[in-house]
Amino acid sequence: MKAICELATLECYYHNVAKFKETEKTLWWEDIKHFWVEYEGSVKIGVDTSLITIDISEDDIVRITIPPAEVFGCYVESKTLNEDSFIIDSDSKKITADDQTKAFEEAEENMLKAARSDKTLLLNAQQRAKDLLENYVTNIGNCVGKKYTVVWIDVDLNGNLVNETTDQVPTTE
Repeated sequence: MKAICELATLECYYHNVAKFKETEKTLWWEDIKHFWVEYEGSVKIGVDTSLITIDISEDDIVRITIPPAEVFGCYVESKTLNEDSFIIDSDSKKITADDQTKAFEEAEENMLKAARSDKTLLLNAQQRAKDLLENYVTNIGNCVGKKYTVVWIDVDLNGNLVNETTDQVPTTE
């Protein structure tokens, strides 16, 4: 399991609008650059399996220490960008490629912030990782004819205990 490194358990898709507004003061007037970009992107969320520890005791208790889910990356899907994606304010000064780059960087940052602050999404990703790991333990138990009890030890990214729960893993007989 540790060889996987990153167990991406969720990929979320976003459809959003990035707004760009920049004001430059020239003498007594202001030049405004103002546009919107409609885009789609995705965010991958999962668990760093290098931080997982698994201990099996003689009484068939499997203790799995698991960190919280985290965001592995976010990407603006460039294929969704075209001429129709850009809406430029009629009073706007000419938009440059540098302005567009700033808008995309801000869009990615906003997607990243939204995903990192979505506690429900992160908990769902961690639960999916637990389900996959539990299925693995079940399959191993079935192969060796044992019924394991899984004890989940949730830790934060610093390794501090957050929660401990027990699940009975059934085997097929």
